[in-house]
Order: sequence, then structure tokens, then C-alpha cells
Amino acid sequence: MEENIAAAEEVVNQWGLEVDASLFSDSGRADSERFLRATADLHRSMFFFSSPSADPAARSASLLRAHSLLSAAMRRLERELHLLLSAHGQRLNPFDPLRPVSNVSDVDDATESLTQVENASNVATADIRAVAESMISAGYGMECVRVFKTMRKSFVDESVRRLGFERLTQSQIHKFEWEALESKIRDWLAAAPVAFRALFTGERLLCDRVFAGSDSIRESCFADVTRDAAARFLAFPELVARLKRSPEKLFRILDLHNAVAELWPDIESMFRFESTAAIRKQAVNSLLRLTEVARSSLAEFEAAIQRDASRSLITVGDVHPLTRYVMNYLVFLANYQQTLADIFADLAFEPPSPLPESFFDGSSPLSSSSSAAASGSISVRIAWLVLVLICKLDVKAELYREVALSYLFLANNIQFIVRKVKESKLRLLLGDLWVARHEAKARHHAASCERLAWSKVAATVPADTSAELDAREA
Repeated sequence: MEENIAAAEEVVNQWGLEVDASLFSDSGRADSERFLRATADLHRSMFFFSSPSADPAARSASLLRAHSLLSAAMRRLERELHLLLSAHGQRLNPFDPLRPVSNVSDVDDATESLTQVENASNVATADIRAVAESMISAGYGMECVRVFKTMRKSFVDESVRRLGFERLTQSQIHKFEWEALESKIRDWLAAAPVAFRALFTGERLLCDRVFAGSDSIRESCFADVTRDAAARFLAFPELVARLKRSPEKLFRILDLHNAVAELWPDIESMFRFESTAAIRKQAVNSLLRLTEVARSSLAEFEAAIQRDASRSLITVGDVHPLTRYVMNYLVFLANYQQTLADIFADLAFEPPSPLPESFFDGSSPLSSSSSAAASGSISVRIAWLVLVLICKLDVKAELYREVALSYLFLANNIQFIVRKVKESKLRLLLGDLWVARHEAKARHHAASCERLAWSKVAATVPADTSAELDAREA
């Protein structure tokens, strides 16, 4: 054991803190295995000289000597760990959000580059694991973990910054104009999938590889390295959802809900430990808040249609601005069919009662025979919103003094509604029967307009002229 201590002393003194080179550089790698072996020998020597069987005369001096050398070796390994993590930060988690891939040649170069990065990553990870195992086995796990957490957290924070996502407080978000905040939301939507599926996943794998021998250490390291960044990401949607609500903001709310919902399986699996329960809770809170805001925003959109009280007549019965606004809104809304289905999955839809029974025929998604089966379906809700619009148009048609113009107004507006449905995903939601029924309704109004218009013309023709014309025809 004393010979082991003497051999270890030679290696440890050779690599004192005054040496700038790294044990794991090309010039020092030959000594890295000797150094790690020496630390293990020193640790065993301390155990030997601590036992009652050791020679009492040599025990104290040898124990102190081994302890002093092991402390020096650990200081050196702590520095080596810092050097390795500094030099290979990017390689340890092969994630670079700023690398452009614009053409086939770049893709080939990227594939070759990724292979080189993976090889370098494996070597660097193996070196860090060797240092970590040596420090932990010698009783210096706390120092090892402290350096690892500090360095990797710094890398994660810098990577998040490079992704373009910045931490914003509720007061800061309130100061943004909606257009500026939309830009921040777009940045978040682009950054979040990369953060959770590349950055945080990479850190999870790195912790698993470096600290494979200890479940508690790798769980603690991963939690402390990623917790703050993950919490910031998942808090942002909830902060946006706390802003003043309006129908115009609904689409970004749905984008955020869809993004968090798609990431939830990754979040639930990756942050499954008790130490990361706050991350899961934040994701759930954001989803619940976004769900509540989406529901209330759609209700506010319906209320806005019903509140419209404009009495200005549209020239020659043209399409009303309210019709254009509502249908353009619904066209965009139809793109979020699955997201809306999730949001309203546990909320049955029961349309209010004061509507004519004629609106609920057998081909409508709102018919009594189908509403139970389609309860909670976005198809039913959109059909209802169109119905609310048509009811409002019926009221506006009554403003025309000429009945023929009223029918022309309804024909033009319903035909516009049908065209918007046929040209978008609304057709998939409402169905061909709905389209056919409303096309027939538009034709009926057009025919009524034509009939009334010709009746008025006929009424201006003198009776004797009409009789003469009838005689000639006979």
C-alpha cells in the first residue's frame, strides 16, 4: 500500500494545478488512465490504513499522506471536469438551433458533420463519466455534481437565449401591443418544440450516461439543470392567457394550446420525477388556462354576432360586412378542428332554445337526431355560429322597404356563406347535406326576389295593353 501511495504521488504531483494542459487533451491522454488509477489506489490505501489490522506505527503518517494526495487529485479532477464541460459543451448535447440547412449539399454536409459530432460527443461523455465516477467513489460527489450542474445549466440557458425565447414577466407582457406580443408568441412556438425535444432531451440523455451508477444523482442533475428553463417555457402560455380576452386573440391561444398539448407526452415522460413535479404542474396549469380562455373567447365571438346592431343598408342587397367578418373568422377556425375538439371534449353543447324549428331539419348538424351523437363536436358549434349569423341577417333584411331587396340581400349573403364553406375546411365539418340545403335556400330567396320584381313590373303595365297582348298571343 505504501508503494501504491508513492506511485500515485508521482502522477498527482506531475499534474498539479499549476499545469495548464488537460489530462484528456491529446498531449495528456496517455496519463489520464494512470491518474484515475492513482486516485483509486489512494482511496483504497486510506481504507487500508484506517483498519485496525494496519501497522499502528505507519498508520497515521500513511493515512495523512494518502488523504493529502487524494485531496490534491480531487482538486485536479474538479478542474478537469470544468475543462471538459467547457470545451465540449456543444458536443455533449449535439444541438445547434442556428445551423442553416438550405440545399441538398448542405444536408449531406450536415449528415457528415453530425456523425463527427456524435463521435466527439461519445469520447467527451466517456471522459466526463470517468472523472465523475472517480470523484464520486472517492467521496467527492458533491463537488462533482456542483460543477456539472453549474456548467450544464449555463449551457441550457445560453441555448434558450439562442433560440430567441426571452423570459417575460406578467407586467412586461401587459405592456406589449398585441402585434408585438404575437411576434413573441411566434418565437415561443418555434422554440418550444426544439427546447423540449432536443435541448432538454439531450440533457436527460447526458445525465443518464454520465451518472449511470446513481439514479438519485442523475435525477437531481437533470432537474437542477433544466427546471428553470422548462418552467419559463411552460409559464409563458399561461401569462398570455391572463391578458384581456377578445375573439381576435383566439387563434394564438389555440396555437399555444396545441403546442403544449403536443409536447405533453414528452413533458410527462421526461419530467416524471418528484423533483420535477412542478414542471408537469405548470404544463397542466397552462393547458387549463388556455382551455378556459378558448371557450370564453368563442362564447364572446357568438355574443358579438348577436350584439351587432348596425342598421345601415347595404347597397342593392350586397354582402354585409358582418357576414364577411364572421365567415372569414370561421374559415380560420376550421383549421383548428382537432384542437377545438380537445378543448370542448368534456363540454356538451346545448344550443339555446329561442330559434325557429325550421332551422333544425334532418340534414342539419343541429338536428335533434344528431345533436346528441355530435355533442361537444366542433362541427355542431360551427353550424350553430353560422345559424346565429343567418338569424341576424334575417333581422337586417327587414330593414329594406322593398321586399324584393330583402330577398336579394338574403340570397347574396347566404350564397357568400355557402361559397366560403365550399372553399375551406368548413365543408368537411358541415357536410355536403348542409351545403345543399343552404344552396337551395339561397336559390329560393333569389327566386322570390325575381318573382316580386316581375310582379312589380307587371303591375305598372296598363290593363288594356295586357288584354291586347293576350289577344295577339291567342
